[in-house]
Amino acid sequence: MREQTTRRSVLRSAAAVGTGIGISAAGTAGATGAQAAGAAHQLGQEGTCPPPLGPVRVGSKDRRYYELVRRGANARYTGSPDQVRIVGSTEHVEEAVRDAVRGGLRVAVRSGGHCFEDFVDNPEIRMIIDMSGMTAVYFDPERTAFAVEAGATLGEVYRRLYLGWGVTIPGGWCPSVGAGGHVQGGGFGTLSRLHGLTVDHLYGVEVVTVDGGGRVRTVVATREDGDPHRDLWWAHTGGGGGNFGVVTRYWFRSPDADGSDPARLLPNPPRHVLTFSAAWRWEDLDKAAFTRLMENHGAWAEANSDAGSPAAALHSDFLLVPAQLSGPYILGQVSAESNAERLMRQHLDAISAGTAAYSITQLRKEVPWLEAALIGPGGGVARRYTKMKSAYAKKTLSRPQIEAAFSHLTETDPGRISGVMTLSTYGGKVRDVAPDATAYAHRGTRIKIGYVNVWPSPSDADAYEANVRNFYRAVYSDTGGVPVPNEINDGAYINYPDADLRDPAWNTSDTPWHYLYYKDNYRRLQRVKAQYDPTNAFHHRLSIEPA
Repeated sequence: MREQTTRRSVLRSAAAVGTGIGISAAGTAGATGAQAAGAAHQLGQEGTCPPPLGPVRVGSKDRRYYELVRRGANARYTGSPDQVRIVGSTEHVEEAVRDAVRGGLRVAVRSGGHCFEDFVDNPEIRMIIDMSGMTAVYFDPERTAFAVEAGATLGEVYRRLYLGWGVTIPGGWCPSVGAGGHVQGGGFGTLSRLHGLTVDHLYGVEVVTVDGGGRVRTVVATREDGDPHRDLWWAHTGGGGGNFGVVTRYWFRSPDADGSDPARLLPNPPRHVLTFSAAWRWEDLDKAAFTRLMENHGAWAEANSDAGSPAAALHSDFLLVPAQLSGPYILGQVSAESNAERLMRQHLDAISAGTAAYSITQLRKEVPWLEAALIGPGGGVARRYTKMKSAYAKKTLSRPQIEAAFSHLTETDPGRISGVMTLSTYGGKVRDVAPDATAYAHRGTRIKIGYVNVWPSPSDADAYEANVRNFYRAVYSDTGGVPVPNEINDGAYINYPDADLRDPAWNTSDTPWHYLYYKDNYRRLQRVKAQYDPTNAFHHRLSIEPA
């Protein structure tokens, strides 16, 4: 029974992380005037907006406390703050931050609760600002852009944008992830090969900040060239959450959009998608066959990941599930407006050419896009003991990397489950943006790789963490145990934060953790940090350090 539970947990978690779900401990803040005007516009009744939720203060003796401090998805961490503040407006956030500064309380922010590290649930955190009361999604006529509050889940964002205006943002596949952290790390999902990252459509951001004198102020920053706070906007296009302040609101409008018709300001998703899954059996995959399979997958990515490629309509996650659990399989989605079944067959045939045959385990040809977006890979937020690691690849992994993966994935000892390695198709429109145009620097990537292990109880932590850590270190053994950017590797994804990259025991390269996440953009991020959070009021184990 325990083995079955572990298997289900690992597979669900691997599917969930495949498409870039957002994790960071983010905060956000919004302009009150824009909020009120936008909400009233949405309701169509000026002046009849209901009051916002809160502020609610929950202390350790409150019956709600236990539930609120366990809202994070990673069961490895449970916080013990003095209080949780549930906020419903920018003013509530300002008040909470002001109280934290005056009381000398270290503060963190929770949006969806999907952080893989202890950035929120940490014994040093004395106040958690819970954004679950800020979930509005509306068109803001003053900015000709869509406003999304930081507590809104991606599922709600997709539902409201699509039902209201027929548009969407190209965000992650897990509908229970909060917008707050997902956006700040870049934001990637099934439509990103067609439409780019979430941040490629970010017009503006509201941030509650703390200046050098401890004064709390709300700053609105946009991508307009003349905006004096444009650098703060830029820092939120991939700089990661929990760094500069508390984000309460984002505004989205595609950079090439014109006019004022809301239905033309963001991408239109396909009406229908084809969804599919296909599987291989480990019994059919010796080392030579597995190597061919991996090299075929990499070759397809190299040939089909440029901006404008017809294959950009296809997204897939190739889950290399260890032999103790099941076998490799692919989950995929194709825009049904793009010769979907032909693209799917070409993709699977190319990967399987000259090696073991695959079997299609599911094929749904005309799934309404919104239905597919809201189903997601694994349901709602479930607390699981999880260790997550990530990497990017510009091309096919090397033979030694593939051999290391094969060795770990074919381990038969049930006590040495190394976790699932997931290779996600990348590139497309994502590659159409310069590495320094946004804070997200990994624009040359063709494959995003996740390594995740999940276990049933805290007593198993040491073994399961060691297994996935050793797996990762083996794959990147030629570069100090981490994906140092070179002709193949391209660093790691900050929305899958991994404190091991800062630990010299696991990163034995000469490349610092921040280069793996931000490459040459880190120095500019440091300057923004020094300007907007000079006292380092917002920080965690992988936060930007002031210049």
